[in-house]
Amino acid sequence: MVSLRCKLFVKDELSKEGISFGTIDLGEVEVSKPLSPAQRDKLQEVFRRAGLELMDDSKTRLLEKIKNVIIEMVHYADELPKVNFSEYLSTMIGVDYKKLSTLFSQTKGMTIEHYIILHKIEKVKELLIYDELTLSEIAYRMHYSSSAHLSNQFKKVTGLTPSFFKSLRLQRQALEDL
Repeated sequence: MVSLRCKLFVKDELSKEGISFGTIDLGEVEVSKPLSPAQRDKLQEVFRRAGLELMDDSKTRLLEKIKNVIIEMVHYADELPKVNFSEYLSTMIGVDYKKLSTLFSQTKGMTIEHYIILHKIEKVKELLIYDELTLSEIAYRMHYSSSAHLSNQFKKVTGLTPSFFKSLRLQRQALEDL
């Protein structure tokens, strides 16, 4: 889901420029007719200042869709999908996974699977910091086969064990409380 604030900002800017549009979803806006060069330049500058990017290239847009679906799935969904991530991505984007995988690997220099793992580990860090779930509960929630599997992957990505990461956070918090 696109953040409501971002969506409203985009709608306002398009309206200011007199650009009619349809849907705004997954970082994509459907406009009713092509933008003039002046409109494109103006929006490019306004969006850039807001940390957004106006993209033309279909491959770039597809890449952004892949990243947005993964981020939404890992960080904002109540739970991860029960199907394979490859099937989920293909369904959500409407493009064959092989095409998505090839494009992603060529442009990002890593596989989609590695990108998902990186985001899952970031989510695990967040859950560890909140300190509301056990490692086993986090492993289950993030669809790891076991807490040992999660710990191994966490250490490969961060160089730390989950328990050491958590202890660092607790130490930092104790110092801040002084």
